[in-house]
Amino acid sequence: MVYTVTFNPAIDYVVHTATMKLGEVNRSSSEKMYFGGKGINVSIILNELGTESMALGFIAGFTGEAIENGIRGMGIRSDFVRLKEGNSRINVKINAEEETELNGQGPHIDDEALDALFVKLNELQDGDTLVLAGSIPATLPSDIYERILQQLSGRKIRTVVDATKDLLLNVLKYKPFLIKPNNHELGEIFGVTLSDDAETEHYARKLQEMGAINVLVSMAGDGAMLIDKNGKCHRCGVCKGIVKNSVGAGDSMVAGFLAGIHDGDYEYALKLGTAAGGATAFSDGLASKEKIEELLSLL
Repeated sequence: MVYTVTFNPAIDYVVHTATMKLGEVNRSSSEKMYFGGKGINVSIILNELGTESMALGFIAGFTGEAIENGIRGMGIRSDFVRLKEGNSRINVKINAEEETELNGQGPHIDDEALDALFVKLNELQDGDTLVLAGSIPATLPSDIYERILQQLSGRKIRTVVDATKDLLLNVLKYKPFLIKPNNHELGEIFGVTLSDDAETEHYARKLQEMGAINVLVSMAGDGAMLIDKNGKCHRCGVCKGIVKNSVGAGDSMVAGFLAGIHDGDYEYALKLGTAAGGATAFSDGLASKEKIEELLSLL
């Protein structure tokens, strides 16, 4: 079973308008709501690809109930911790001449709720996979990723971490199964600007030397690179299409990789991850199975 953790899930309210004038009344041409958060995005794409998952995390209030009901309506299992106060956040994304986002803070997560999450994590079994993705809400301890991986260390549980800078570096000692920085984040970690494949591979291998088992680097218009657990470097070209959406492509890549790695075929996992990431970038929301398969056939 794959478990995903979303600390601060949201309803993404996406509004399209021809123009956006500050200080005036603006009217939308269309709008749509999505149930979001990086872990939830991974679960949604896994579901599209026929891989079952369990969504964990925290929800609160009527918006939290809507998130839980929404993803369950998609066929995704969930076991969220329900907070006693507040509401899960709503993120407003305005697509006009430019793309503008206003993200909510989210509810307060107290120690009791955090303890309840750890109880659920303790139920994971050998062979399960745990995905930790995204930033940490201000109400949680900054070392929460480390605490989770420390609690699971010594068990045969595959951990996936999609985070940046210290959040990522501080968990490498627990040997995560997969990490997925993009090329800009990889450069920031080491204080360099990456200019070619050789440099990207060099610094990806450094992260592997520091503890990561597999290092997947997304490279936007240049495709993706994987340093697998055997030290082999795999390279995949970019999918061709018109970018419509900047939200969830990285999460989709993680989901595609996990859906494709069941038989230990790293080449295929990289291609499926790249296709899934591209399919989301070329869609209004998260990718469909049909769009992923279409792009996969072209790689």
